[in-house]
Amino acid sequence: MNSEKIPATVITGFLGAGKTTLVRNLLATANGKRIALIINEFGDLGVDGDVLAGCGDETCTEDDIVELTNGCICCTVADDFVPTMTKLLNSDRRPDHIVIETSGLALPQPLVNAFNWPEIREQVTVDGVVTVVDSAAVADGKFAHDHHAVDAQRQADENLDHESPLEELFEDQITCADMIILNKSDLVNEAQMAGVEHDVRHSTQKRVKMIRAGKDNAPGADILLGLGVGTEADIENRKSHHELHHADGHEHDHDDFESFVVEGGEVSDMTALPQKLVDIIEKHDVLRLKGFCAVKDRDMRLVVQAVGNRIDTYFDRDWNEGEARVSRLVVIGLHDFDENGVKDEVAAALT
Repeated sequence: MNSEKIPATVITGFLGAGKTTLVRNLLATANGKRIALIINEFGDLGVDGDVLAGCGDETCTEDDIVELTNGCICCTVADDFVPTMTKLLNSDRRPDHIVIETSGLALPQPLVNAFNWPEIREQVTVDGVVTVVDSAAVADGKFAHDHHAVDAQRQADENLDHESPLEELFEDQITCADMIILNKSDLVNEAQMAGVEHDVRHSTQKRVKMIRAGKDNAPGADILLGLGVGTEADIENRKSHHELHHADGHEHDHDDFESFVVEGGEVSDMTALPQKLVDIIEKHDVLRLKGFCAVKDRDMRLVVQAVGNRIDTYFDRDWNEGEARVSRLVVIGLHDFDENGVKDEVAAALT
């Protein structure tokens, strides 16, 4: 067995920030380096893993992709992640580099700490944590907030709860980062980007390198890999809100979020589908919607990726022989949204 530790890169970021697109570009620029992927989904439909498996890159075959679809990776370290890593390390196709794409709802800290487990630390080290940020979302003020203003409002009305799990999650992913990708920079102007950089930089006490990225300038393997940080040795300086607030060992959960899959048949009007989904997202404040659609009279599968009211669609591959031509979308939202209403409306849109 090769005694040199295998480097592992953790790619984290909030829902819809563009992690999967970043991984696809990483694979395309790997220059023959054998990459093993561990993809973690929040929900029952492994959309991201399926998209990456269809990329056809020789440096990362379908056999090198492992999906963890039964929960958030930060909650299933012992049950899922450690056994997966052990199996990967004992396989005949020992990778040159491991890339882990976390769910958009995952805390990266427990995952990084798992690399200190005896079964893993002797063979693998965390090359770096890359956090992907949706610059357009931050520019809209969805995660940037004034702590002093919040404290003032809380003092004015003790009945108000101003703590947002989404804002805390955003800050936790920034706090754990060794590199921050300010993605979707092409969707905002220069003044807005300056504001985004300011807000992100002030979300952590560390000085972290930030890189702007957009549709036509995604960073590749030469930038994302080879950081050589050894992040697992610095985990004490990257504690999450949860760890700071629950030092007694209270378990982390995701009761604030719900996810489910909506299945339908072939979509008859592909051009009308995005607006139908936008209307549903805005009406019910859906956080994330992603999946695949069968389109009538089209031989290829349509990928749907939505965050907020921005929706991207593209055909990724032909339907396989014998594969059921069905549409399946994962919907993720806060726990108190109208699940039944969303299910009915999304199902109606998939006609």
